Amino acid sequence: MASALHNLSDYDFASVPNAADMKFGIVVSEWNSKITGALLQGAFDTLTRHGAKEENIFVKTVPGSFELVFGSSAFVKSAKVDAVIAIGCVIKGDTPHFDYICQGTTQGLAELNVKGEVPVIYGLLTCNTMEQAEERCGGMLGNKGDECAVTAIKMVDYKRSVSAL
Repeated sequence: MASALHNLSDYDFASVPNAADMKFGIVVSEWNSKITGALLQGAFDTLTRHGAKEENIFVKTVPGSFELVFGSSAFVKSAKVDAVIAIGCVIKGDTPHFDYICQGTTQGLAELNVKGEVPVIYGLLTCNTMEQAEERCGGMLGNKGDECAVTAIKMVDYKRSVSAL
């Protein structure tokens, strides 16, 4: 979680398992593409920095953040990835549309985690302003994409460790 006390890109490198044998699906919203593109780059770079092979990182786009649920579900159903990272950005406007999109997307991604066999990582920025989004995609608070990639690697490792019991 980004705050004045925590940078999203600040983590203990040694605590992240090697991702050389892991496959990742990344679903990225086209809406607010300046932000989501930077988040995608952060996630991609962090995955490869920890050993993931570029050919094992599958990136697909969807029109908006609400569609992240379907896009993530399709990756899960494909059974070709070990984890899915859902990347989107919703900026609050003058109508309740923000609330509906954020709530629906959050609930849908949470349901995929409860019912699915593949961890789905929540990379949806829900910001009041564009400046807040910019701070979280490589600005003064780091890059949420980095955090999502680290979480994806750790969750694949967690799932494997539980399956080995």
